[in-house]
Amino acid sequence: MIPSAFEYHAPTSLPDALALLGQFGDGAKLLAGGHSLLPMMKLRFAEPAHLIDLRRIPDLRGIVESGGEIHIGAMTTENEIVWSKLLADKLPLLVEGARAIADPQVRYRGTIGGDISHGDPGNDHPALMLALDASFVLRSARGERVVQADAFFQGLYATDMAPDEVLTRIRIPVPPPGTGWSYQKLKRKVGDFATAASAVLLRLQGGKVASASIALTNVATTPLKARDAENFLAGQALDEASLAEAARLAMAICDPVADQRGDADYKRAMAGEMTRRALLAASSRASH
Repeated sequence: MIPSAFEYHAPTSLPDALALLGQFGDGAKLLAGGHSLLPMMKLRFAEPAHLIDLRRIPDLRGIVESGGEIHIGAMTTENEIVWSKLLADKLPLLVEGARAIADPQVRYRGTIGGDISHGDPGNDHPALMLALDASFVLRSARGERVVQADAFFQGLYATDMAPDEVLTRIRIPVPPPGTGWSYQKLKRKVGDFATAASAVLLRLQGGKVASASIALTNVATTPLKARDAENFLAGQALDEASLAEAARLAMAICDPVADQRGDADYKRAMAGEMTRRALLAASSRASH
């Protein structure tokens, strides 16, 4: 199908983009990579009168380390994340997760900010952001505010971002040295959304879990933080019994919807299995 008529805008600065948002209000949509918005426009599920393309704003790109955090511009592409030496050294979980997104063609155009802003629990970045304890910098004509990832995702395609705000950058604390990581994703074929996936950060001390961060993809209307599993693992040796209990606790919070990827029970079971695999992989990469 063909989208309804719209006017295209390509601002070269963030103030210009915010001014356009203020001018056109609900009739405007922001364009990042376009992989979600443009198909919706072709199907006429979305019919914006104005499309504001953020690609020409240099301040919205880049990856830097600052004050114990990694700052990533919202228009940074998945490909740039995959090949970033800084991220490979400081945030390898994010690199591993980005490599699991779709295919190279999508990763060359898709952006981390577009993925996050869309609020789709099937996207990979939301759960990765929860596991990494990320925060998001939102900018509007009214000023700037910072929202933690665990408060940002509020429902299916629903986030805490107001219509007049732009996600400008993502801030992620650098995990302590020796932290293990893993993103385990079950999908039917290359390029598909996850049937279920689990992102894990793990620190070990004296052969036991010092801390764990676990987040789940595509098993509810939002990404899920498996806090009961995290709390259970603290102080435990990582053996078959503790792995099984952590998987069970992760499964207990899942509320998946049956679709072509499987029924609810299958998806729930796979969330547990992906969590078990992610914990094992993260343990093998952690300093013991």
